[in-house]
Amino acid sequence: MYKQLDNLLSAVTTVDSWYDDGCIIVAELLEDFGQSDWDQLTIEVLNKPLYWKKKLAYCLDSTQHTQEFEILLSLLSVEDSELFEICIDTLRSYTSTEHKQRIINHPMILDRVHNAILGAGTASQKILEEFLKGLK
Repeated sequence: MYKQLDNLLSAVTTVDSWYDDGCIIVAELLEDFGQSDWDQLTIEVLNKPLYWKKKLAYCLDSTQHTQEFEILLSLLSVEDSELFEICIDTLRSYTSTEHKQRIINHPMILDRVHNAILGAGTASQKILEEFLKGLK
């Protein structure tokens, strides 16, 4: 399964086809991941190209496996503002008390969000502010 995911995320696609079809296919594939697939993804995710990481972050959500949350947290360590915003936008769906507490216990994340708000455009600023409101 991991190899299929890698192939899908590595494929060159138009923006429209990715958001219309690709992300749905990836989300469905992630539903069928086994532990060995998650282990491999966890090991390899930070070594993948930036565009691959962005596509993956967009497809992760809170309805699946706990490994998705851990992968999103690891992607926050990558120094790229667009990837950071995608991860934060995705993390807004993680509404459990446990997830919120884990985020609150990472002051680096909160500091980066506050700093990103200062230089963000209107849409990005709203996403970042909504993320912070959701932690309360």
